[in-house]
Amino acid sequence: MGILSHVPTLRSDRPLREAVETLQEVDVPALPVEDARGSLYGIFGEREFIEAIFPGYIKELRYAGFVPHSLDVAIERRSGCLDKPVGDYTNREPIAVTEGFSDAELAETFLHHRVLIVPVVDAERRVIGVVTRRTFFDIVSARMP
Repeated sequence: MGILSHVPTLRSDRPLREAVETLQEVDVPALPVEDARGSLYGIFGEREFIEAIFPGYIKELRYAGFVPHSLDVAIERRSGCLDKPVGDYTNREPIAVTEGFSDAELAETFLHHRVLIVPVVDAERRVIGVVTRRTFFDIVSARMP
């Protein structure tokens, strides 16, 4: 069906800087993160990187127009996070489907967790690929009468 994309995985103990570089090299908005045993640890993507770079209070604001700092200032102040483990910034929600997943299961996962990828795992929770929200959207919209 072509719904499953094979992508690199990130190791939770590797620096955030490496995770960002890997993410820039692939054509997906997020990647699965594995623990030291090779099992799914979580998801790291564009959103998690933005959360790492900007101070935590930005996420809580409804409006940040009054905050005068530029992107360069935020990056300079938070650049130390680039050497910390990507696992510190990984989305740890238990988001994954197993081989043989249904379309409804995938839709439910995308709708309830608001993620851009869903990892597909085997029985040992090892990542065998991902499904991107965009790919799922394209397949669903192509089926419309």
